[in-house]
Amino acid sequence: MPDEGPTTGTSSRTTVRHAAEASHESGLRPFFTYRDLGIRGATGGGYGAHVVRAVPGVQAEPLWHTHSLAFQIVFVLKGWVRFEYGDIGEVLLQPGDSVYQPPGIRHRELAHSEDMELLEITSPAEFATALAP
Repeated sequence: MPDEGPTTGTSSRTTVRHAAEASHESGLRPFFTYRDLGIRGATGGGYGAHVVRAVPGVQAEPLWHTHSLAFQIVFVLKGWVRFEYGDIGEVLLQPGDSVYQPPGIRHRELAHSEDMELLEITSPAEFATALAP
């Protein structure tokens, strides 16, 4: 739950998520779990932010796909992940690396380390995903 505190006249409130109370849930991909950072609720769905963790022993299914969204950035916190993009080809991301994925870009995840963790920020929070040829 967000910490309680005074509002400042804006439509949203300061939102805090403590790591000690965090939980990772299943989500879009079966080989990842997702920790919601509370941004969806704080922004009325305008933005989403998750810490994404690899599920040990479960590797990616490298399927080409696209997302219908306005903004997406990935920042690697731990481990590594290899993506392939329709415009630039394969990239290996390691801790401290980031990638901005343009709206509608055809991409797929090829592989990741068992200890991979990344921060993903999107706009909007909810978006459609479609398989791409």
